[in-house]
Amino acid sequence: MLVLVAPGQGAQTPGFLTPWLDLPGVEDRLREWSAAIGLDLVHYGTNADADEIRDTAVAQPLLVASALVSARQLFPTADDFARLVGAAAGHSVGELAAAALTGVLPERSAMELVRKRGLAMAEAAAVTETGMAALLGGDPEVVVPHLEKLGLTPANVNGAGQIVAAGTAEQIAALAEDKPEGTRKVVALKVAGAFHTHHMAPAVSALEAAVQELSPADPHTRYVSNKDGGVVASGAEVVQRLVGQVANPVRWDLCMETFKELGVTALLEVAPGGTLTGLAKRALPGVKTLALKSPADLDAARELIAEYAAPAGSPAE
Repeated sequence: MLVLVAPGQGAQTPGFLTPWLDLPGVEDRLREWSAAIGLDLVHYGTNADADEIRDTAVAQPLLVASALVSARQLFPTADDFARLVGAAAGHSVGELAAAALTGVLPERSAMELVRKRGLAMAEAAAVTETGMAALLGGDPEVVVPHLEKLGLTPANVNGAGQIVAAGTAEQIAALAEDKPEGTRKVVALKVAGAFHTHHMAPAVSALEAAVQELSPADPHTRYVSNKDGGVVASGAEVVQRLVGQVANPVRWDLCMETFKELGVTALLEVAPGGTLTGLAKRALPGVKTLALKSPADLDAARELIAEYAAPAGSPAE
């Protein structure tokens, strides 16, 4: 069974969309979305520097656009996706890409929503100086209480020995000086806020208003949620979870547990792939993985799909 995953914020690098523009229809689609959301995706994906694309309001739409255009090279229609992919999930903002690919939202609606999400989260992050740091190694039963003692939130529980802490700049600095026992390294992340914490509460309110105009459909492929790793069969619930997830921890560890329970045999990470594939290699031994980094990876991805994809069955199963 094939699982498709979409990466989250921090996966973007300068110029990462450039090679995708050579493929038929990609630039037209990006320009159409750019006009719809008031953000030049082509410029930011090709010519912008690292600081420009670190901006939350820019990074989030870029990542969802990249996930969608790369996935559509492999699954041109919803029927293709539903027939070949057993389950789909996204990490943080990648959940919006997964929602579009599983048919919960039209692609344009997903792009409009991610633009509002990025702007709302950037605005919330500007209230207080906050940040995030990845902890590598350590037992979660030791790490999590230590973070809470410092006032930090375990914002991403990623599995494979990785937890991302989030909080104020002072709390992140204190963590660097006082690592939990067993943690090998604390790495400050290049993000502009304490995402998936109470600091994002204003963004939740903004998104609650934004989704009122949406008419979500039920997913045609199993949608695995960051909230608890659950398979969500209701489109309305998927959207509700997308809103709440902004201020709550990402449980990618539980998503990977669900993949395992579903019988995953291969995992494909859409562009800009790499991060989630790395986690899967450690947490899902024996599962074939492939990260789409550029169009040069498409042939290998097609071979993976041909070998490992199987009819998905009911998304509620």
